[in-house]
Amino acid sequence: MKEKKIKYLMLGLFFDAIGMSSFLLPGIGEFFDLIWAPVAGWLMTRMYKGRIGQIAGVVAFIEELVPGLDWFPSFTLMWIYTFIFKREETGSLKELKE
Repeated sequence: MKEKKIKYLMLGLFFDAIGMSSFLLPGIGEFFDLIWAPVAGWLMTRMYKGRIGQIAGVVAFIEELVPGLDWFPSFTLMWIYTFIFKREETGSLKELKE
């Protein structure tokens, strides 16, 4: 499980860096966002399965498509939700069952 967490964190940081890189290319960056937005949405749905992954995919797509929102680290925030907040919730339910 620890290896999966690290792998997903590294991938998320990398994908967020790709999305934010359009700030480095004034003028060209907006065109790059048109290509990256559907790719980011698709990658999000592949990394995180189920309904929450689909919602995160739509959020990532919109975040990359709307100008000025590239600073929002959607992949990293999804990792935090999945491996920190959701884990705590699961842990507390597990303790109640024992």
